[in-house]
Amino acid sequence: MKGLKERAERIRSMAEKRGDETADLLSQLVRIPSPSGDEGAVVSRIRTLLLESGFDEVRVDGLGSVIGRIGNGKRVLAFDAHIDTVETGDTDAWEFDPFCGDVRDGFVLGRGSVDQKGGAAAMIAAGRVLKELGYEGPFTLLFTFTVMEEDCDGLCWNYLIEEEGVVPDYALITEPTNLAVTRGHRGRMEIELLFKGVSAHGSAPERGDNAVYKACRAALGVEELNGRLEGDDFLGKGSVAVTRVESSSPSLCAVPDGCMMHLDRRLTSGETRDSALQEARAVAGPEAEIFIPVYKTKSYRGKVFPMEKYYPTWVMEEDHPLVRAGTGTAGLLFRKDKPAGRWVFSTNGVALCGKHGVPCLGFGPGNEALAHAPNERVPVSDLVTASAFYGLFPSVLEHTLEGEE
Repeated sequence: MKGLKERAERIRSMAEKRGDETADLLSQLVRIPSPSGDEGAVVSRIRTLLLESGFDEVRVDGLGSVIGRIGNGKRVLAFDAHIDTVETGDTDAWEFDPFCGDVRDGFVLGRGSVDQKGGAAAMIAAGRVLKELGYEGPFTLLFTFTVMEEDCDGLCWNYLIEEEGVVPDYALITEPTNLAVTRGHRGRMEIELLFKGVSAHGSAPERGDNAVYKACRAALGVEELNGRLEGDDFLGKGSVAVTRVESSSPSLCAVPDGCMMHLDRRLTSGETRDSALQEARAVAGPEAEIFIPVYKTKSYRGKVFPMEKYYPTWVMEEDHPLVRAGTGTAGLLFRKDKPAGRWVFSTNGVALCGKHGVPCLGFGPGNEALAHAPNERVPVSDLVTASAFYGLFPSVLEHTLEGEE
């Protein structure tokens, strides 16, 4: 443990000295807009940065994610950051240009600074530290800068695992956590309900069968269902909400003959794809069509990798070696001896851990409350701490696993 303490002090010092450099890395990434499906320009920049940083290998996969490698150990530890962002929304709500990337008053400003190019910049900075230290530990370290997460969580990792055979032994997700260690989150799925009716002239609605009325009755059932969903001591309760309603009719003077209702369903422990569909069926009635949408959007490289919009719940046990390594790293760096928490939103962990069983952990710079919000900004001090965490974590995990063997 003495050796780890000395390494922690050295890495923390190196990260602090590189604070301005790390902030500049993030500024460069924020200034390149990269909405889901249009990440090509920021991918090119990250690839150049990794090559300039001396990573042992840098490549772009078939979907378009960037993968940098350091080391050549028998076990694979992946650090993941998605590099796509949501759109800016109403720019009048912003106090600054969403893509300015300015560093002001100790913050880096702009869309994606929190969600989650801040994690990406800290990963690059950590890679530079590890290269300077001459990392030769037991891990192959993969730094993955992944695409299309905002549109379809986990798609990028399903592609890496299922199409390219990249299966890590462990993964650390760098989504924002306010510098807390996290070990899971609720799953989610999208459900669409399709109600059919019979059109009739609006002057005689009794001649038709109004599909909107059927949907409205179902919507009230969805509201009632949300109120009785059960909770979990760690993850909290499941939830369901109507997020979109669209109707069709021959004209605005006709009774609607179709209505589609979109549901956002969040899944806590014990809730599954099938149980959620059964609940939706009970609410919608036997005549409605119920289905889970399939994501079929092209990546910026033109690749289509279809994926059902079901994103499984995942939780790591608190005594898992990966979780203990995470809390141990936090303790060595900044004396925070706090139990691991959870994310409110969803991450690529739905594929890594939820679908493929890869043990996952979370730690990232920035406050998740600013994700997708106007005036997004991340403290430079968070970037420094996160880069130190990523630089130290492989050594602490190595020590923790040795204690298990």
